Amino acid sequence: MLAFHAENVEMQFHMGSTVVNALRGVSLQVHEGEFVSIVGTSGSGKSTLLNLVGGLMKPTSGKVYVKGHDLTAMNENELALFRRQYVGFVFQSFNLTSTLTAVENVELPLVFSGIRPAERETRVRTLLAGLGLDDRLDHKPSELSGGQQQRVSIARAIITEPEIILADEPTGNLDSRTSREIMEVLYALNRKGQTFLVVTHDMEVAHYGNRIIHMTDGRITKIEEVSS
Repeated sequence: MLAFHAENVEMQFHMGSTVVNALRGVSLQVHEGEFVSIVGTSGSGKSTLLNLVGGLMKPTSGKVYVKGHDLTAMNENELALFRRQYVGFVFQSFNLTSTLTAVENVELPLVFSGIRPAERETRVRTLLAGLGLDDRLDHKPSELSGGQQQRVSIARAIITEPEIILADEPTGNLDSRTSREIMEVLYALNRKGQTFLVVTHDMEVAHYGNRIIHMTDGRITKIEEVSS
């Protein structure tokens, strides 16, 4: 079954009198449980495609379907509900709230879901401990290493058990050893059934996927199957 697919998607941005064609007729299908990597130089359109699948923006033309839902037909409230229900985001810059502890950062999505405080804390502490952060639960981001911050970010993305994880350069700010550790975490989650779409410039990271989508100038130029 398809997790999401894009049909002839175009995306244009207006910068003064200049029109930037970020995506040019992109079509892509990703099945449930796949781990798909997107690679390309800066400006190739890979992050724009990720944002469209996550419902963070709408295409200029074309269609984007996620779990059978037409995102292009949704209003902002519907898109917010969709993201909360189906999608988890992992970012290069971690995007953690500096004044909150690891537990409090990961709790945030559960607060919006109406989960009771005691249940929230139990679920969060169990998850963070499983990610190797049992001794960092009450530390704020400034007290954590880059790899630890990214583990907190991953925990926040998966705490609501979304079916799809979208990761934009998840190892971009990490050294090579820590990058491998983070990718092993993501790969293990994928093996449990979650669908992953990962944007990266690092081919070692890209090869964790079962397919690698190569993009240039807003177009998919090559789809590479990765042997297991």
